Amino acid sequence: MSENGRALVLGGGGVAGIAWLTGVLAGITGEGTDVTGADLLLGTSAGAAVAAQIGSGLALGELFARQADPALQNPELVPSGGVSLTEFGEIWMRLAEKDPDPAAIRRGLGARALATDTVDETKRRAVIEARLPVHEWPARDLRVTAVNALTGDLRVFDRDSGVSLVDAVAASCAIPMIWPPVTIGGIRYVDGGVRSPNNLDLAAGHGRVLLIAPMDGPVPAADVAEVEGRGGRVEVIVPDEASLAAFGDDPLDPSTRTPSANAGLAQGGAAAARTSSFWAV
Repeated sequence: MSENGRALVLGGGGVAGIAWLTGVLAGITGEGTDVTGADLLLGTSAGAAVAAQIGSGLALGELFARQADPALQNPELVPSGGVSLTEFGEIWMRLAEKDPDPAAIRRGLGARALATDTVDETKRRAVIEARLPVHEWPARDLRVTAVNALTGDLRVFDRDSGVSLVDAVAASCAIPMIWPPVTIGGIRYVDGGVRSPNNLDLAAGHGRVLLIAPMDGPVPAADVAEVEGRGGRVEVIVPDEASLAAFGDDPLDPSTRTPSANAGLAQGGAAAARTSSFWAV
């Protein structure tokens, strides 16, 4: 990694998060600063889908239209057979109360994911495949996070991993007990957000790190310290009030995509000047 390089880190947040992230990026770019040309694209869950979409080379304007225009939106499955997003959060909290060790929490969530009957894995993969304009890894540095459902270990996929881009993104988006774990080489993987909503620390070594995080809440100080300890600077964009309203109560609801994309576009435009100053050499 280059200490003078730039990293774009995109966090998790459901289909609303995919739409919002795309809108924010389109809003920033529309004001003259293209942050999508970063030296590193690092994506987790929703952010993995957007990072792969950016890596496809498709213009941001078209990517935005695919989120904002209902006529262009790809079909999405409705979760069934598992838990709701609220119940998922409650289970996470109970596991943390029982044993606050992050590795134990990851293993607990993974075990429950493996034991929960959700939608068909093949059908879910088809949805992820439809989200991605290109199914091959780009030549640039794109990294996608996932977690081994059995061991709780982090796995970072890239073009040298010997894993298809569709499978890597599907694994990163596999919220435990809501979507099925993804099978890669005989190993079952769940959402990279099980380790961290953003996995910001993995961008350490870059001089400027822009984190766009759909999930509202404080970014772990340890993650920021990891980047800053390597001489980097961090800039964070989280949803404003209008964006949170657009997400609604269920960011997995496909109907949130149009309002979330438009709210992101407005927020990205408003944040463009600050972002441009940060991103500049």
